[in-house]
Amino acid sequence: MPNRRAFLEQVGAGAMLAAFPFTSSGAAEFIPRETSNTSDAWDLSWTERVTGKYRAVFDVPEIESGYGVWRASVWKNQYVDVLKASPNECSPVMVLRHNGIALAMNQKFWDEYALGKKNAVKHPVTEQLTDRNPALLSSARKEQPAMFDGFALDKFLAAGGIALACDLAFADMVTLVTKKHKGSEETARATALSMLVPGVILQPSGVFAAVRAQDVGCKYVRAS
Repeated sequence: MPNRRAFLEQVGAGAMLAAFPFTSSGAAEFIPRETSNTSDAWDLSWTERVTGKYRAVFDVPEIESGYGVWRASVWKNQYVDVLKASPNECSPVMVLRHNGIALAMNQKFWDEYALGKKNAVKHPVTEQLTDRNPALLSSARKEQPAMFDGFALDKFLAAGGIALACDLAFADMVTLVTKKHKGSEETARATALSMLVPGVILQPSGVFAAVRAQDVGCKYVRAS
């Protein structure tokens, strides 16, 4: 992916910046990937798994104590409890984008790059500041009451839920690696990818993922 500096160099004399005064960070959402025009560069097979009678896409642009992740599981549980739907009749899709991309990273990444401190993350139950990824808490590690274990991202995935992540926002995770280790962007991206929660699928952007989910019948929910 072209980095922010390369993007700013592309606009050259600054005519665009003069007409539209935004920061380079804000512009990141509009930086195209070199492979963005080749559909086979992205795993879109997840759409074939959206087969339930009830379909919803949960847009998670903020960390917000991991509540956006929890809400996707709560929806499914309530449809089973209230409407007597079978679990396989419910197809929840989650989109982790913008600041919410941090929830897609494993605890090792959170520890090494201090995501909890950087984002002043609060524990979803105690509401105290935490250095843990709130979407990956477990009672087995005495991080939360057992009643909330089923809402964790890894449990959501294990139950057949679909979790998509914005590749544009993921670039911010790559930047954290680059700044700390001073290596190439390619190496940093590989490092960040190795610490993506297993089962999370990168997509060209969070907007693309959210709209594509609606294309296959999901109702949109702003979850955080």
